[in-house]
Amino acid sequence: MQSGIECYIDGWYSDVKLDDYVVDVLMRDLVGHDRRPVCFLVYLWLASEQQRRGGAVQVSYQEIAESIGISKSSAQSAVGWLARRRLLAISKRATTAMPKYKVLSPWRPEERSRASKEYGSSSDTSPRSRASL
Repeated sequence: MQSGIECYIDGWYSDVKLDDYVVDVLMRDLVGHDRRPVCFLVYLWLASEQQRRGGAVQVSYQEIAESIGISKSSAQSAVGWLARRRLLAISKRATTAMPKYKVLSPWRPEERSRASKEYGSSSDTSPRSRASL
């Protein structure tokens, strides 16, 4: 494992660009109102991974947990909460397949219209109802 200094010199780390909304509103909403700080960490990590990889992120709960420094059950709970809040879209090829996560930004007008087309007007917002996205 490289030290942080070597990684910065070698260019392993990249700048993550976040909407002002994420820090100004979403952080306060998830951490303060919902009292789920782990959800905010998971959202940030998945958003940064999505930027680095250039698309949806296919990872296990264990990989999320180890990358953030939380338990696997905390990662599962956070992913479920983010999906219910429609901040995360989850897709799987099969029931037992590793899921792909796409971080959503429903405060952006272009994503709001796209999300309404994808999700329709269904009142079921459970992660399982969107597992086939």
